Amino acid sequence: MNEKAKHKGEMVTEELKSKLACITESNYKKFIPKKQKKKIIVNELVRRRIKILMNVLTIFSIIGCILFIIYGLRTGIFTSEVALKEFLMPFGVWAPVVFIVFQAIQVVFPILPGGIGLLGGVLLFGPVGGFILNYIGICLGSIAAFAIAKQCGHKVIQLFFSKKMQDKYMKWIASKKFDTLFTIAIFAPVAPDDFLCYLAGTTKMTYLKFTSIILLGKPLAIAIYTFGLDWSFNQFIEWFV
Repeated sequence: MNEKAKHKGEMVTEELKSKLACITESNYKKFIPKKQKKKIIVNELVRRRIKILMNVLTIFSIIGCILFIIYGLRTGIFTSEVALKEFLMPFGVWAPVVFIVFQAIQVVFPILPGGIGLLGGVLLFGPVGGFILNYIGICLGSIAAFAIAKQCGHKVIQLFFSKKMQDKYMKWIASKKFDTLFTIAIFAPVAPDDFLCYLAGTTKMTYLKFTSIILLGKPLAIAIYTFGLDWSFNQFIEWFV
């Protein structure tokens, strides 16, 4: 009797599995209530529109950076201190503040590759000045990104970053060693820091711990990029200008 009941139960289980297997990704929305379905569609539309907008802004920003470099080479602001001072004079004492705000915004809204902002700091304020301003701006932007993720959760990550990036690092959240992995990544100069700052905001990491990691971990990576870009650009000037 028990064997018959067990066999019958297995048959029912297999039947349920086969029925569930028939529910494909294309028709699963039939089983979602209309209100919830509408919300999913709207969210997807918003995500796509924001992604398109960010891609357009990225293209225009890169074009703008290229034009600025051409302008700088023609006017000599990258090679002459006098020309550079004349260029920055209209901004007065606000020039460093404007650049810090730009760097912070660039972290919160990752439109440009991070190296472009770092190079801008070097070209406008020199290696040492550029390093200090880059450090301040990036740290402020990182803390802001962390705070936004604390409030908005995974939604903001889905809006700003590709699925490929998410799939690669989301598994870190499930690991008990997330804090350690995050710290190592921040110290490393090749990690996607913008994304990781948002990702850290979705965890239980405290503001104090996050800020400490950023303040201690960022200088090395920024210094490598800043002085490396300064050397590379000087070589470019010598070879091609």
